[in-house]
Amino acid sequence: MGSPLPFTTCPQAARFRDGHEEGVTAYSVFKALHLFGVIVFLGNIIVTALWKVLADRSGDARVIAFAQRLVTVTDFVFTAGGVTFLVIGAYGMIAVAGLDPMHTTWPLWGQGLLIASGIIWVVALIPTQIAQARLARGFAGGGQIPERYWQLNRRWLVWGIIATLVPLGNLYVMVFKP
Repeated sequence: MGSPLPFTTCPQAARFRDGHEEGVTAYSVFKALHLFGVIVFLGNIIVTALWKVLADRSGDARVIAFAQRLVTVTDFVFTAGGVTFLVIGAYGMIAVAGLDPMHTTWPLWGQGLLIASGIIWVVALIPTQIAQARLARGFAGGGQIPERYWQLNRRWLVWGIIATLVPLGNLYVMVFKP
């Protein structure tokens, strides 16, 4: 038997722990989808930020332009894809476990933090990345990187750190269910 911690504050899901309740298959599938989504989502935002920062630090216009293009691609595929799996899995588990997501504290916090993260991405990060990508196309063959790119880069770093800390806070809420 695994650790009882995740079920201690979630009695509705406790019946699924030992695999004796009918419906365990659906719950397990949703849990796997949710965890897969979390891994893909968090992994992408952390790793993408790291290699973009390293590319920018290189100062090589071609490397920076390539990295900037990949930020757009990986965000679309892995961030959006991860969120899709994360949300399907989360609401599937909530439905199967019979939880009320609007009146149970930790799912309510989880939803709020996910929405906050999404707002940061839509309002600050995506427009910044689009502007950087447009500028990067101009120096992809080499040459001078315009100051505007670096201004946008500072904005991307600040909001990117915030947009990474929010989901990490969400991870804490989902694991420890305060």
